[in-house]
Amino acid sequence: MTKNIALITGASRGIGAATAKLLAQKDLHIVINFRSNKKSAQDVASNIIKNGGSAQIIQADISQEHEITELFAQIDKIDGALTMLVNNAGILFQQSTIENLSAQRITQVMATNVTGCILCCKEAVKRMSTNYGGNGGAIVNVSSAASRLGAPGEYIDYAASKGAVDTLTTGLSLEVAAQNIRVNGVRPGFIYTEMHADGGEPNRVDRVSENIPMKRGGQPEEVAQAIVWLLSENASYVTGSNIDLAGGK
Repeated sequence: MTKNIALITGASRGIGAATAKLLAQKDLHIVINFRSNKKSAQDVASNIIKNGGSAQIIQADISQEHEITELFAQIDKIDGALTMLVNNAGILFQQSTIENLSAQRITQVMATNVTGCILCCKEAVKRMSTNYGGNGGAIVNVSSAASRLGAPGEYIDYAASKGAVDTLTTGLSLEVAAQNIRVNGVRPGFIYTEMHADGGEPNRVDRVSENIPMKRGGQPEEVAQAIVWLLSENASYVTGSNIDLAGGK
């Protein structure tokens, strides 16, 4: 039976994995994109299938345009129509002040978090847009509270990349609104995911939790709930919006 397809980039762990599992309950075929951790991606897919859902994994490095092109070419071979995209893939590096940032590091962050996100939107629009014979769809861009807070002393390059994602959400939502495509964003902050280890401080959420108004960190599933709502018909009149999920910070 033909199903609508949902693509989630960077879905082998954290918020992406939680979103894949939750979205799979909506009778969709879930495409779990991963860059390098194939076993974790397979575990997410197996969990979905075990619980009666439909899923597959596709490897692609979102920082590489040719790999994005191939990712969408593989999706085109699936029996169904791509109607949902979650741009969740993102990277950050070791916490650092600006004096120690290199052009190479900044370029890597921007390639995945900004360029890759834009190119995935481009490919999705070509398949969803009524201008191209599609039936419409919904896109959710995973930004970060860092886009508002700036991440001083930690990773202002990452924060700047997420500021660009916020701007993309605004501009693209207006550009494709009449093509039956909705574009929204979520801005998680202080969520218990493996990404903090990438920044060199696995226990960062516990360290800052006292400074969060709600006095606790968030769970990936709490962010996934907002993403799934934005993708759903329950949010049918919502576009160009961002939902902040940072405990009041």
